[in-house]
Amino acid sequence: MKKPKFSHLALSFLFSIGALGAPASVQAQDKKASQWPRGITYEIFVQSFADSNGDGKGDINGMTSKLDYLKNLGVEAVWLMPMNPSPSYHKYDVTDYYGIHPDYGTMEDFKEFINQAHKRNIKVVMDMVINHSSNKHPWFLDAAKNENSPYRDYYVWTHKNDPQTQREGKTTGADSFNTQHWHKVEGSDYLYYGYFYSGMPDLNFDSPKLREEIFKIGRFWFTEVGVDGFRLDAARHIFPDERPQDNHNWWVYFRNEMKKVNKDVYLVGEVWAPAEIVGPYLKGLPALFNFDMGFAITKAVNEENAGDLVANHKKIRDFYEKVNPEYVDATFLTNHDQNRIMSAVNGDLNKAKMATALLLTLPGSPYLYYGEEIGMLGKKPDENIREPFLWDVKGKDKSRTTWMQPKYNTEGAVAPAAAQMKDKNSLFNHYKSLIALRNNSKALTYGALEPLQLGTAGVSAFVRTQEDESLLVLHNLSKNEVTVSLPENLAAYKNVHFKNNKGAKQKGASVVLPAYSSVVLKK
Repeated sequence: MKKPKFSHLALSFLFSIGALGAPASVQAQDKKASQWPRGITYEIFVQSFADSNGDGKGDINGMTSKLDYLKNLGVEAVWLMPMNPSPSYHKYDVTDYYGIHPDYGTMEDFKEFINQAHKRNIKVVMDMVINHSSNKHPWFLDAAKNENSPYRDYYVWTHKNDPQTQREGKTTGADSFNTQHWHKVEGSDYLYYGYFYSGMPDLNFDSPKLREEIFKIGRFWFTEVGVDGFRLDAARHIFPDERPQDNHNWWVYFRNEMKKVNKDVYLVGEVWAPAEIVGPYLKGLPALFNFDMGFAITKAVNEENAGDLVANHKKIRDFYEKVNPEYVDATFLTNHDQNRIMSAVNGDLNKAKMATALLLTLPGSPYLYYGEEIGMLGKKPDENIREPFLWDVKGKDKSRTTWMQPKYNTEGAVAPAAAQMKDKNSLFNHYKSLIALRNNSKALTYGALEPLQLGTAGVSAFVRTQEDESLLVLHNLSKNEVTVSLPENLAAYKNVHFKNNKGAKQKGASVVLPAYSSVVLKK
């Protein structure tokens, strides 16, 4: 009973500031220039974020209680990692696509969270995991024990003697190191396909019935619950790598169906691959995560060398714009699958601040990973990059989750949010001032990018221009003070619009940049 998922047939059916920190103009919220999805989005692992009922696990009501914190930080949307019922802590193996995990609360809790978020002009994006289900999903349990099950066609099966099951021993992407893709069912001569591992059997998108089920799921969350968009997990793996065109077409089809119920539907996809592979997905997924940029920023700040960071970013953006002029570049430093940025820069606060400054002044629609703004640490395995958020010192922290014993974010290792909010030099306030700068600047939010070479390896320089606003951005990535001489074509940038070190100053055509500092000049 082999399904045609591994055929090469095209899916033709698819197309039937002048003072330290933010200046007064930046702080004025009524002048806000950004508008989501071009604004800041904050990624939350619900289980670790905020506990409302004392059971040690983060929950929806806990998140609701922290919406003012997010509003204060300046974010305009949240991306919630999976919340569906699941047997695992991470919940990327779903057992009910229409439900909320009981540890997290109820559907009514979630609807109220969305209601309260919308009152604060914060959009809600939920993780949608449709590449695979859990092997404990009722669909799979029934399909595995009964070859005539109505759900048999929801999954990919082949006989144990089929030659294609011998194509093992290779990985096909940065998002999985699994090499065993065909898995046994006890007491059966048939194997099922699971790209990531046996507990996550792939869904069969060659099945019209399965496709319609997926549309039904999407419609439910948009119309019955009220979410604003989906983050699509493993978007590259709906079909195998040898069928990329089918993958591209599927997302066009899915988006068109979702637009029927939400004309402003927001879909952001995870395609962990080089730009030339990512590009074609933009026709169906206008927002895609920019993995290349996160790696490039980390490399630049660690080496204290700007290199080709800005030029390469512009090159990738130019390529994507040719595919889809309206695309949304979902930039980020690190996410829930990667070592945290603070650990990636070996705990160096100056370098973490510089990475943030680059992210928030370069083009893109930035995503922040929860706890990034307070310098949370974390290295693989995954549990250790998803540790409990630190709201306050232990004796006062009624929201801290305790579902796991943290390895990196222990008492004293990281200053909690409450302390950092009171410290003007904290990482939190560094994030807040840069977010405010960006949110209130059309040039930084929407502007074109012009890379500059000013002859100093440790200085990243570029111009951002939108309509009548043009900003010259200078970042000193090095440990040494640097004086930059501006060429004649940049002489018009005479006003210090923003700086994050009081020692930074402009003297005629020269700009003094203290170590690890940023200056934004305006015409």
